[in-house]
Amino acid sequence: MHKDEVEGAGKQVKGSVKDAVGGATDNEKLQAEGKLDKAEGKLQQKAGELKDDARDALKK
Repeated sequence: MHKDEVEGAGKQVKGSVKDAVGGATDNEKLQAEGKLDKAEGKLQQKAGELKDDARDALKK
């Protein structure tokens, strides 16, 4: 597992919390930040998966 996968998952969790709190408090800015954090986290996690796959392919 690549560190980007772990960090990306963490960003997604943080984003989910911000999104939920923003929605519960009618704070549109916080909710938007949460959605952005979730999207960034997904991209970072996918990048980590690709790095892992590339590293595994080079080992073969």
